[in-house]
Amino acid sequence: MTKLDETLTMLKDLTDAKGIPGNEKEPRDIMRKYITPFADEVMTDGLGSLIAKKIGKAGGPKVMVAGHLDEVGFMITHIDDRGFLRFQTVGGWWSQVMLAQRVTIVTSKGDVTGVIGSKPPHILPPEARKKPVDIKDMFIDIGASSREEAQEWGVRPGDQVVPYFEFTVMNNEKMLLAKAWDNRIGCAIAIDVLKYLKDADHPNVVYGVGTVQEEVGLRGAKTSANLIQPDIGFGVDVGIAGDTPGVTEKEALSKMGKGPQIILYDASMISHKGLRDLVTNVADEMEIPYQFDSVAGGGTDSGAIHLTAQGVPALSITIATRYIHSHAAMLHRDDYENAVKLIGEVIKRLDSDTVNKLTFD
Repeated sequence: MTKLDETLTMLKDLTDAKGIPGNEKEPRDIMRKYITPFADEVMTDGLGSLIAKKIGKAGGPKVMVAGHLDEVGFMITHIDDRGFLRFQTVGGWWSQVMLAQRVTIVTSKGDVTGVIGSKPPHILPPEARKKPVDIKDMFIDIGASSREEAQEWGVRPGDQVVPYFEFTVMNNEKMLLAKAWDNRIGCAIAIDVLKYLKDADHPNVVYGVGTVQEEVGLRGAKTSANLIQPDIGFGVDVGIAGDTPGVTEKEALSKMGKGPQIILYDASMISHKGLRDLVTNVADEMEIPYQFDSVAGGGTDSGAIHLTAQGVPALSITIATRYIHSHAAMLHRDDYENAVKLIGEVIKRLDSDTVNKLTFD
């Protein structure tokens, strides 16, 4: 196994943490541990989003860099007589990536291991075998023999269920495989942007934020942005990698390792043209690679941030990632490090004049 350096240790801690929407305590505690050394003040909003404030210049423009703490997962809704668990998805899932996967049920008495099951194909009629199993027909098997036994182990309706996967550095050590890259990588970028600016002289007040409940409607971004009232917002998240077999450039342009993605358009926001131009100009000046992308469906925390108060110039900067919303996703370390550098360098140049001169067309 690869020896983990300081950055990889942080990434492992963040991705190993269990936290579906509404259950973000574990990743929030990890993020708090790593971001506190670089912040002047750390607080939470009423929904549980973590907000770390770092003052470059008091009264300067407020810059919000937000990744979301939550990951897609499941919630227990019912325990049947035989001890099988019914569940609902929390966040978006494609049924084909779920069956036979190991999960962890987080209970008041500790973690319980389960596996997602369904009726075996051997006893299905031929036509039914050809179709994906509906999520409503799946269940979680924890090896219990009755409802009472499952309850003795601490399992209750409302408990969160999290994909089980171990953080892995691939043979190509730049390639990192883990659960919950969506969006612990955004939390890591927020931490490292504050670290990048630790000794820098810059004219802003920077907020590194871990938002809650992004996967169910950008909820924590809304409440944390209401608290901060930012002048500029960056949503940092994962994007689609278009470099796997069968994907055409028309469907997805980006390639892993070719730089962070500058999102031009998604279902939640049209990116602010002036801010987009500023960011790409800084990237060109610093020779930081980047890629443009647009996504017809989906959105990021920027979608909520840019609608705060009278409106906030905002931009989504994302990391091309394979197999998101599944048990194991893969990304490239260089893209992460270049995203940190790019946002850090932009913040160094964001003074009041620059913010006031940002045009929207």
